[in-house]
Amino acid sequence: MIATTSACRSHRTRSREFGSTFKVALLTPGPVSDAGWNAAAYDGLQLIRRQLGAQTALVQTTSPADFDDAFRDFAARGFKLIIAHGFEYSDAALSVGQQFPQSYFVVTSGSSASVNVASVTFKIEQAAYVLGVLAGGMSKTGVAGTIGGIELPAIKLTFKGFQRGFMSVRPRGCVLTSFIGSFDDVGAAKEAALAQISQGADMLFHNADAAGLGVFQAASQQHIYAFGSNRDQNDVAPAVVLASAVTSIPQAFLKIATEVKAGDFHPRMIEFGMADGMVRVVVNQRLESRIPPMVMTQVKEAEQAIVTGKVIIPSQYAEPQKQAKEGEGQ
Repeated sequence: MIATTSACRSHRTRSREFGSTFKVALLTPGPVSDAGWNAAAYDGLQLIRRQLGAQTALVQTTSPADFDDAFRDFAARGFKLIIAHGFEYSDAALSVGQQFPQSYFVVTSGSSASVNVASVTFKIEQAAYVLGVLAGGMSKTGVAGTIGGIELPAIKLTFKGFQRGFMSVRPRGCVLTSFIGSFDDVGAAKEAALAQISQGADMLFHNADAAGLGVFQAASQQHIYAFGSNRDQNDVAPAVVLASAVTSIPQAFLKIATEVKAGDFHPRMIEFGMADGMVRVVVNQRLESRIPPMVMTQVKEAEQAIVTGKVIIPSQYAEPQKQAKEGEGQ
């Protein structure tokens, strides 16, 4: 039987209400075999299991109707931490969270927070800016392409970051953008990529989860370069993926879970970025020799400028005044 808590009881006491077993659940909007966004979340769940000895569970939701059911099921079964890996889970987390105050709900790229609901975002747009600098230095045509799944605010910000980086070294260049309306339609992503290539794009950046594999297929077919997203995807298509914008989702999930287990977690809007090492650019070592030294210098300078705050890239949780600031070269 679950004991009733008082308002003055500490977070540490609340963390032990369900007994000694620490239970963590993960909801994903797509398959964890996507080698990207969802795979990174699953890596985080596995890390929590290994490092904290947690009992873990995973469910892939297929429609919004599943959100409430999954949240309620896990909360009713005593899961202390429930991570929902996507912007679309925000409303359901807030609603169910009110009914299950003993559980913590964490939404990746979420839009709000409450007493037991937190949102966490990764400033992948910072790494996207750096990839844009790399793409601008490597492009022969002056045209790059970005392919997204569903047109979500976080993905649009990521593409804007890439565009700013590209234009900072190719001010007369052009960045094309397409959204395919799906995170798992590999064929649609490939078609969108081929369409952009036909318009001159010789550098492609995706944020389309499993569908991103179609972008790599198009790049391989047309012998151009592409960039990985969210996870180190250099090995997914080693002949064409020049570098990846990597978010340390597993480490961030472990950090949050550690705080929850210890009773030290405080729900809020959480941001991780390049300055704290949770976002970075990983260059494909197999292709690094093809990057001219001058371009690599520009890449390193861009990274340093972001870490030091010399270049500020608008982020999902940024304050309005920060969003108004311009980056170097703009």
